[in-house]
Amino acid sequence: MRANFIFSEVWIGLRRNLTMTIAVVITVAVGMAMLGVGLMINAQVGMMKGYWDDKVEVSVFLCTKGSAMESCKGKEVSNAQKEALDTLIKGTPGVKEVFFEDQSAAYQNFQKLYATNKALVSTAKVEDMPQSFRVKVADPNNYKSVVQALQGQPGVSQVLDQAQLVGPFFEMLDKLAFYALAVAIILVLAAALLIGNTVRLSAFNRRRETGIMRLVGASNLYIQLPFVMEGVIAGLIGGVFAAVILIVTKVFLFEELGRYLGDATAQLGWNDVAQTITITMIIGVVICVLASFVTLRRYLRV
Repeated sequence: MRANFIFSEVWIGLRRNLTMTIAVVITVAVGMAMLGVGLMINAQVGMMKGYWDDKVEVSVFLCTKGSAMESCKGKEVSNAQKEALDTLIKGTPGVKEVFFEDQSAAYQNFQKLYATNKALVSTAKVEDMPQSFRVKVADPNNYKSVVQALQGQPGVSQVLDQAQLVGPFFEMLDKLAFYALAVAIILVLAAALLIGNTVRLSAFNRRRETGIMRLVGASNLYIQLPFVMEGVIAGLIGGVFAAVILIVTKVFLFEELGRYLGDATAQLGWNDVAQTITITMIIGVVICVLASFVTLRRYLRV
């Protein structure tokens, strides 16, 4: 009988404040979805950084005949200079591996990279490709010392660190995650205020019934439970909608992002999505419960 009474009161409260309940559901859904997207972006950035840290190299391009670079002075790198550079690179602290790429290998990589641009591939020749050393460093965050040691060496045209190419992209993703979390916090606060207003209106509309319940000896928890349940139900429904948004985001955004920027090991997994959904739903319900209790303590007079 007590359970039937509580659920009937919950239904009455949700029906009387239908528009406010819908507003709470939408706000919770958007807020939890933004929070989940922020958490997923953080996880994806971490995976991609781990993936690319092992792939990032320092490319030491060698001089070609007629090169416009001042350090080359129009001369091609000699065999003696290549041998000296190979010894210098291998002896540089922080260097993990060294690979030499000749013009033929560089041309094959160029053809693979620009396979869709047939006009560009047809105009390029093997002798147009620069020779280079591909250097892997032991610590991807400590590449500057390697770059400084190789810049300006005889026969070196240009030293390029690939981390400089992917670095701005990861910075953009970090900022995107920060803004998503910031917006999520604002929306969560808005949801808490909406839940408080909904519970407050519901308590005001049923002040006579709650007064009678108090007179017949009902406990504060028994009186407050229907109002708290209303917030919990709204939070759960909002969490379900947020879960749907996160699943759609995973399929149409993160899978495409992982496909272009790494292999399967760099893609966000469904286990990560499920964990994010669980966290956001728990946070949403907890916020609804806390907002209901705080509002009832302040506004419910029994």
